[in-house]
Amino acid sequence: MTYTYRTANNLVGALVFATALSTYWLTLEPTVSFWDCGEFVASANRLLVPHPPGAPLFLLLGRAASLLAGSDATQVAVWVNRLSALSSSFTVLFLFWTITILAKKLVLGRPGMHDDRGLEPTPPQTLLILGSGVVGALALAFSDSFWFNAVEAEVYALSSLCTAVVVWLMLKWENRAHEADADKWLIFIAYVVGLSIGVHLLNLLAIPALGFIYYFRRTAEPSVRGGLLTLVGSGALVGLILVGVIPGLPSLAGAAEVFVVNTLGLPFNSGVLLFAAALVGLLVAGLRYARRREMTLLHTGLMGFVFVLIGYACYLIVPIRSGFNPLIDENNPEDVLSFVSYLKREQYGDRPLLYGPQFNAQPVAQHEGAPRYVRHNGRYVVEERRLETEYRDEDKTLLPRLYSNQPGHLREYQKWVDVQPDQKPTMAQNLAFLLRCQMGHMYGRYFLWNFVGRASDVQQAGVLWPASATKNGLPAELADNRARNNYFALPLLLGVAGLLYHLRRDRRNALVVGLLFVLTGLAVVVYLNQPPTEPRERDYAFAGSYYAFAIWLGLGVLAVADGLRAVLRQERLRVVAVAALSLGVPLRMAQQNWDDHDRTGRFAANDWARNMLNSVAPNAILVTYADNDTFPLWYAQQVEGVRPDVRVAVLSYLNTDWYIDQMKQPQGPSAPWPLSMTHQDYAQGTNDYLPFVPNAAVPAVNVKEFVALVRQNSPLLQVQTQSGKSLLSYPTGNFYLDVDTAAVRRLGIVPPERRGQLVARMQWNVGEEVMEKKQLAVLDLLATNNWQRPVYFSTSIPPQEYGGLHNYLQLEGLAYRVLPCAKPVPATEAAGQNPEIGTVATQLLDDSLMRKFAYRNLRLPKVYFDEQQRRLMGQYREQFARLAKAHLQAGNPVRARQVIDHCLRVLPDDSVPYDAFTADLVAPLVQLGDAPRAHYILDTLTNRAQQSLAYYSTHEPARFDREVQENAILLSRLYQAAADTNDQARATRIAQLFQQYVPRS
Repeated sequence: MTYTYRTANNLVGALVFATALSTYWLTLEPTVSFWDCGEFVASANRLLVPHPPGAPLFLLLGRAASLLAGSDATQVAVWVNRLSALSSSFTVLFLFWTITILAKKLVLGRPGMHDDRGLEPTPPQTLLILGSGVVGALALAFSDSFWFNAVEAEVYALSSLCTAVVVWLMLKWENRAHEADADKWLIFIAYVVGLSIGVHLLNLLAIPALGFIYYFRRTAEPSVRGGLLTLVGSGALVGLILVGVIPGLPSLAGAAEVFVVNTLGLPFNSGVLLFAAALVGLLVAGLRYARRREMTLLHTGLMGFVFVLIGYACYLIVPIRSGFNPLIDENNPEDVLSFVSYLKREQYGDRPLLYGPQFNAQPVAQHEGAPRYVRHNGRYVVEERRLETEYRDEDKTLLPRLYSNQPGHLREYQKWVDVQPDQKPTMAQNLAFLLRCQMGHMYGRYFLWNFVGRASDVQQAGVLWPASATKNGLPAELADNRARNNYFALPLLLGVAGLLYHLRRDRRNALVVGLLFVLTGLAVVVYLNQPPTEPRERDYAFAGSYYAFAIWLGLGVLAVADGLRAVLRQERLRVVAVAALSLGVPLRMAQQNWDDHDRTGRFAANDWARNMLNSVAPNAILVTYADNDTFPLWYAQQVEGVRPDVRVAVLSYLNTDWYIDQMKQPQGPSAPWPLSMTHQDYAQGTNDYLPFVPNAAVPAVNVKEFVALVRQNSPLLQVQTQSGKSLLSYPTGNFYLDVDTAAVRRLGIVPPERRGQLVARMQWNVGEEVMEKKQLAVLDLLATNNWQRPVYFSTSIPPQEYGGLHNYLQLEGLAYRVLPCAKPVPATEAAGQNPEIGTVATQLLDDSLMRKFAYRNLRLPKVYFDEQQRRLMGQYREQFARLAKAHLQAGNPVRARQVIDHCLRVLPDDSVPYDAFTADLVAPLVQLGDAPRAHYILDTLTNRAQQSLAYYSTHEPARFDREVQENAILLSRLYQAAADTNDQARATRIAQLFQQYVPRS
C-alpha cells in the first residue's frame, strides 16, 4: 500500500543526495586547506596521532579514502576532502528523510500517531511532503557553515552525519516500537553514538532529544513531571558517557594498572588487561542476569552500553599507533595513563563552567593535585603533580563568564560590559556578557549568517539584513567581498513559520526538534565558555543547531501551504505553487554562496607549505608558531614527501617534555635535535618557566654556561617561591654566544656579501620577565648546535617570539636563518623608522621568490581567497619589497624592477587585494623612475583606508578596533612611503586622515 510513497520518498531523496554531492564535488578544495586540515590529512594518510582528543574514526575512514588516491600522493588530500563531501551529502539525505517523516505526520493530520506506515498520502500530499523535505535539506546543504565544512578535511562533516543518522534512526524506531524486535534500532543507535565519540563529542548532545522521542512513544499520557524526569535522565546519560565512559573507564584502568604494576609487581599493561577482563565479565554477568529475570529494559540498557563501548573502541587506535612513535605523535599517549591525559585535553587547561574565579581573582594558594606517572625501571613513578590554584570565595561566582586574565582580554570584555580592572564583576555583568557576546555575537551572529545573510568574510563580520543590503558608503573590502551574501532573511522567515506551525500542530515533536536546536547551539555556547576573542570564527561548531533549524525550515513549506488554503482553494495548484516558490529559498542560498564556497583552483595552503619548506637549507631545523605555518607543512612532508629532511618544530609545543623528547629522536631522513639537556632537565613540572631575578653583578650570561648551570640545577640560579618551592631563574636578559669564526667560515654558511658582518660574539636580550621552557630549549639548541645544522624561524612567528635574535636573522624566503652575522643598522632604523627584522640574503631570497616558489592561481580573479589566505599572501609582498630594496642597495636596478614586476604579476590587486605590505613597493618604484605605478598604489590604498576608516568610525568602532588598527598601520606605511619619496602633498593628506580617524591611545 505504501509502495508508491516509499518509492517517491527514496527517489527524491536520492536526487537531493546527488544534488548535494555534485555541488560539493564541484566546489571541493583540490588539495590541503589551512587550519587543522593539514594535520588531519597527514594523520589520516599514515594513521598518526593528531592533537587531543583525536578523531580516530575520522582517521580510519580518511585512511580508507586516501587509498583511492593510488600512487598519486597529490590526490590524497582530495580524497580525504571527498570524505567530508560524502559525509555532508549523506547528512542532507538523512535530513530529507527526517523532515518527510515529520511532515507526513502533519499532512495526514495525525501528529500524535506513532506508526504511519499503513497510510498513503494523496499525490498532492506527497508533493507537499517531499517538497518540504527538499527545501529543508537543500537549505542546509547550501548554508554557509555547512557548505564550508563539506569541502575540506575536517571532522565536522562526519560529526553532522552521526547526528543526522541517530535522529533518523530514532524516528524509525518510533514507527516500529510495537514490534517484538524493535529494540534492535536502539542498540544500533547506541553503536552509532559510540562511534561518534571517535569523531566529535558534540554528537552526544542529541541524546536528550532521542530520550524524549522514547518517552513520548512509551507514554500514553505525557506529563510535566515525566518530561522533567526524561530531561534529567537523558542529561545524566550524556554525563555518564562524557565523564564516566570516555575518560572514566580509562582512568579506572589506569588506577588498576598502577596498583597491579607497583603493588603486585606484574609487567606493564597487566592492570589494563585485568580491568578489561573484569569489565567484560561484569557486563556478561549483567546480561545473563537480565535475560534470566526477563528484565527487558535492563537487558536493552546493558546491550546499549556494550555497543557504545564497541563503538568507542575505535579509540584504541590512538595508544596503539602512538606506541610505534609515529612522526606525528602529539602528547605521546602510548600508555593508559598518558592516554587519559590525552582524552581529557589536559594540555589546554580548564575553563570554569558553573562556578569559579573571575578575571581579576587573586590566587591565595597552590596545592598539588593529581600525579603524573611515567614508566621507570619496571614501575610507575610520579614525575610531577599538577598544581591547582585556590582563589578566595569572594572572587568566585556562579556562571563565571568574565574569567580570562590573559593580556588584552579585559579590553575585549569592556566592549561588551562596563567592567573595570579592580572591580569584582557582578552576576548581572557576567550574564550580560553571556547574552550579548557569547550567545549573541558568538552564536546568534553565526546562526543569522546561515539564514539571513553575511556581511563579508572579514573576521567579526556582521549579519547582512535586507534593510542594510545596500552597498552605499561601504568600503571596497566589504562592498566587493564575495562572502557578502544576502538571502533577504527568507530562510529565517520560512524556518520561523515552520517552528510556529510545528508548535501548533505537533507540540511533542516540536519539543524534540527544539531540544536538539538548543542543545547543539546555545547549550554548547554555555558549555564552551569561550573567551572574548578567538583566532578564527567558530561558526562551524554549531552545525547541529543549523541542522535542527533546517527541519523547521522544511516544515515551513507546510505552514505556507496551510496559510494559503483560503486564497488558493484548489489543492494541487496550491501545493505546486508553494513547493515551487519555497524552492526559491535554497536556490537563492546556493546562488549567493557559490562564489565564496567554490574552492576550485585554490592551492594557496599547499604552495605556502612547499614554499616555506623550500626556503631553508638541507637538514634544517625550522621553528614554526601555530596552525597555519605548521599543519600545511606536516601535510607536505608526510603526504607529498616534500623536504622530509627538514625538522619542523612548533615553538609552543617546546613547552612540553614529550615534544622535546620527540625532537631528540630521528624522524625519517631528519636528524635529531642537538640538545645537551636530558629528560630530567625539562620533564613536565621542571623548568616550565624561569623567573627573571635581576643580579647587578651579572651584566651578561654566556649561553653555554647558562645551559650548563640549568643542567646542574645550580644553586647560583635557584630561588625560593612563596610556597617554598625551589625554581631556577635567570639573572639578566643579556645573553651572548661566542662564535668560532674560523669554523663558521669552513662550513661556508655565510653568504659572500655578508662575510664582513661575521662576529666573534653574538649578543642579544631575551627579555626581563620570564623565560619559558621553549626559550630554554632554543637557547640549548644554539649552544649545542655549533652551526652544524641550519636553524630557521618562520616569518609568521610574531617578532616578540624570536627571543631577541632579530639582528642575527637572515631572510631567505618564508623563513629567517639564525647566523652569527650582525645586521648593519641603516640610518632610517637608527632614527627609529620602521625597523625591519634581520638582513636580506639577496641571492638566496631572489632564488626563492623568483625561481623556487609556486604561486599557483594567485593571479586568477576567479579563484576565491578568504581573509586568512589574503593575509598570509601579504607576506609574499613583504619579501618581494625587501628583495627589491636589497637589489637597489646593491646597485642592481634591473633586477629590482624584475622583482617588482613579478610581484605585481603573481599577486595582482584584483585577486589578492593590495595590503599594507604593498606600500613598501612605492619607494623602490619611485627610485626606479616608475612614479605612475607608485602613485597609483599610494592613491588606491589611501582611498581604501579612508573609506574603511570612515565606515568603521560610524559603526561601533570599539568592535572593529582590529580593522581600525590595521588601517592605521596601512596609513603609517603609506605616509612613510610618501615621505621617503618626497611626495609632500600625499604625505599631508595621509597625515590628515590619520589625525581624523585614528584615535590616540
